[in-house]
Amino acid sequence: MPNKPGFYGWKLVGVLFTLDFINMGFPYYGGSVINGYMIHEIQMSRSMLGLGFTVLNLFLGLAAVVVAMSIVKYGIRATFIVGSAMICVGALFMGLYASKPWHYLAAFGVVNGVGISFATLVPAAAGVTRWFRRYRGRAMGIALSASGFSGFAVSPFLDKMLRTAGGNWRAGWYIVAGAMVLAALIAFLGVKESPESLGQTVDGIAEDQQGQPSRTDALATKFPWTTGQAYRTPAYWLIAIAGIATTYPFFFFVAHWILRLRGAGISSSNAAWAMSLFTIGTLGGRWLGGLLMDVMNSRVAFVIGLSVYFIGSYLAIVVRPETLLLGYIASVLYGAAYGWTFTCAGTITAHYYGPAAFPKLYGMMVLLVSSFASPAGYIGGKIFDLYGSYTRAIELNCVMAAIGIVAISFAAMPKPSSEAGAAAVR
Repeated sequence: MPNKPGFYGWKLVGVLFTLDFINMGFPYYGGSVINGYMIHEIQMSRSMLGLGFTVLNLFLGLAAVVVAMSIVKYGIRATFIVGSAMICVGALFMGLYASKPWHYLAAFGVVNGVGISFATLVPAAAGVTRWFRRYRGRAMGIALSASGFSGFAVSPFLDKMLRTAGGNWRAGWYIVAGAMVLAALIAFLGVKESPESLGQTVDGIAEDQQGQPSRTDALATKFPWTTGQAYRTPAYWLIAIAGIATTYPFFFFVAHWILRLRGAGISSSNAAWAMSLFTIGTLGGRWLGGLLMDVMNSRVAFVIGLSVYFIGSYLAIVVRPETLLLGYIASVLYGAAYGWTFTCAGTITAHYYGPAAFPKLYGMMVLLVSSFASPAGYIGGKIFDLYGSYTRAIELNCVMAAIGIVAISFAAMPKPSSEAGAAAVR
C-alpha cells in the first residue's frame, strides 16, 4: 500500500510564511525605504508622506471584510492571488507614472492597501486557524513572522539598490512588481484550503485522539460560535480596542522612524539598518507571543507584550548620533512589542470563537484596527510639522499602549449562553 501523506499543516505554515515575506515585506517595509527617496523628487510635506501610510493602512482595513467574504466564497488560495495581482498593478503605476502626491496616495495608499489586505493577514490567519488548534499560537506566530525577515532583508537591499541607481526610486517599484508575480505562483501551487480537503485532520492528530483532553481546552473554545453571537460578547470589542492600541504605535513607527533617526543626525544607511532591526524585532515578538499563547492565559501574554512599548518609546525619544545603540534597541523593542501583541490579537480571537467564525470576525477586526489606527502616520507627521519634533507623537504611543492594557485586562473568554445558563442553574 502507498504511504499515507504526512501532515500538510506545517508545510502550509511554510507557504504562508513565504507569502507574508513577499506580500508584506516588499510593498510595505520596502515602500518605506522607496518613499524616503521619492520625497526628494515628488515634493510633499512630512504629513503628506505620512498620509500615504495612513491611506494604505485605512484601505487595508476597509478591504478586510471583503477579504473575509472572498475567503468564504472563493477560498484562501484565490484570495492570495488577487491580492498579489493588485499590489503588482499598484507597484507598476508607481514605477511608470507616479509624479504627483495624489498619484502616491492613490497607488501606494489605496491600491497597495487593498492588495496587501487580500494577500497577507486575514487569509494567512484563516489558514492557520483551520489547520491548527493545539499548536495554533506557535503556528500563527511563525506564519505571520515572515515580514520580520523580509523587512530585515528588503529594507537594506532596496536602500543599497536605490543608492547604486543614484536614488532612482522607480526601480524599487519594478522590483516589488516582480516579487508579486512570484507570490501569486507560490499561492497557486502551495496553498491548501483545509485538512479535510486533503483527507487529514486538525493538528495532524488522529480522529480517535481529537476528543482527548489537552492543555488547549482551557485556552481555546470548542463551541461553534457564529459571527452574530461573537459580536454580542464584550470580549470581542475589548480585543479590538487592544488591537487598535497596539497597532497605532506600529503604524507611526513604520511611517516616521527613518525620518526621526535622520533628523537626529543619523546616516541613511544606519537608519535603514535600524528599520531592519525593527522588523527583526517583530519576528522575535511574533514567535514569542505565539508560543506564550499556547501555554498561558492569553490576556497576560497580551499585557506583557504591550508593556514593552514603554521602554522602546523612552529610547526612541532620547536617541542621538552618539547613542546610536539606543536607537537600535528601540527599533528591536518596538518591533517586538508589535509582533508579540499582533500574534496575540489574532490567536486570542481564534481561541475564543473558533475556526468557523474566524474569517469574518478577524476581517471585521482588521477593519476596525486599521480604520482607527491608520491616522497614526498622518498624526505623527502633523505633530512634527507643528512642533518640529517627534517627542509628543512618541508619548502618544505610550498612551495608546496603556489603553490597550486596560482593555485586554477585561477581555475574559466568553461563555456560550447555554453554558452560562447552566452555570447559573447550578
